[in-house]
Amino acid sequence: MSEETIFSKIIRQEIPTPLLYQDELVTAFRDVAPRVDSHILIVPNKHIATINDVTSEDELTLGRMITVAKKLAKEEGIDEKGYRLIINCNNDGGQEVYHIHMHLLGGQPLGAMLSL
Repeated sequence: MSEETIFSKIIRQEIPTPLLYQDELVTAFRDVAPRVDSHILIVPNKHIATINDVTSEDELTLGRMITVAKKLAKEEGIDEKGYRLIINCNNDGGQEVYHIHMHLLGGQPLGAMLSL
């Protein structure tokens, strides 16, 4: 059963958003509230609520998310200096939209992994 999310609407362009990448598996676009100079979201076109909902059938999609992140990091000019990929899971993990998504962050020093 598929749930409707803001990301589903962006993927279908019901919410017009400039797309940085889209194919049959994933879509990428800039975060509307960027936390760093380069903040891109990479989402599967198929609705998967959390990492806990991933199945073996989703392996190709998750791999594509990483190869698209690599491609976009190069296009953004952040591949050489470095970048971070983050997927949050559930409330304590910081997930805000229940449609898995990978944050591609870079363009400036990112510091420690966590600041609690």
